[in-house]
Amino acid sequence: MALGMTADARDKELSLVQHLGELRDRLVISAIALIVTTGIAFYFATPIIRVLLVPVDCQFIPAFSCDATPAHLVSFSPTENFTTYFRVALFGGIALAMPVLLYEIYAYIDPALLPKERRFIRFMGLPVIFLFVVGMLFCYFVLLPNAIKFLITFGSEVITNQLRAADYLSFVTVFILGMGVVFEVPVVIFSLVKIHVLTRAALAKQRRYVFLLAFVIGAVITPTPDPFNQTLVAVPMYLLFELGLFASRFA
Repeated sequence: MALGMTADARDKELSLVQHLGELRDRLVISAIALIVTTGIAFYFATPIIRVLLVPVDCQFIPAFSCDATPAHLVSFSPTENFTTYFRVALFGGIALAMPVLLYEIYAYIDPALLPKERRFIRFMGLPVIFLFVVGMLFCYFVLLPNAIKFLITFGSEVITNQLRAADYLSFVTVFILGMGVVFEVPVVIFSLVKIHVLTRAALAKQRRYVFLLAFVIGAVITPTPDPFNQTLVAVPMYLLFELGLFASRFA
């Protein structure tokens, strides 16, 4: 820090040992929060699994064939039930602990930030969380039912599909989380323009390539090969790009 500058306690320089000590404390708090929230999620694991089963439950989605879409999962090893419950609990625990984890990350880097950088990070906090939640909800209510319907009814004339607990729940949680990350595109664009890594004019000239890239990414992350589900992923991605361009006007 330059001589003659005033700084509050939060902005003072720390030694390497002090930095490591603070990092340890932040990691311990994050670990405790994750353990507590995972325990809570484990207690409610059965209702969570039932919610994740909604896309294949005939009483919620009548368009599915009840003979081809069981509302219960199956397991093929003695430990699979427990490990599946624990995996779901860990997923729920991470989601519940996310506010604490994000705060601990912010609190650790806060002393190194300038006042305007602090304001920017705080300003971006709510949009990041909001878009992540919207992306997961969009996947759960729009993409996932169509994808599951296609996958489990494909070839049903000769193949009976029994959904294995570990495979189904892993597929669902990764797909939902992936779409939550994809919906962060506007925030990423706004941030890159804000810190002058990219310019809005340069991004606007790449619209045709972004449109093509959205369909390529949609084909990669969509678990089904049909163009309908690919379009369901690609169109929102391109619209998110346009939303990011609009938001970058105010960067």
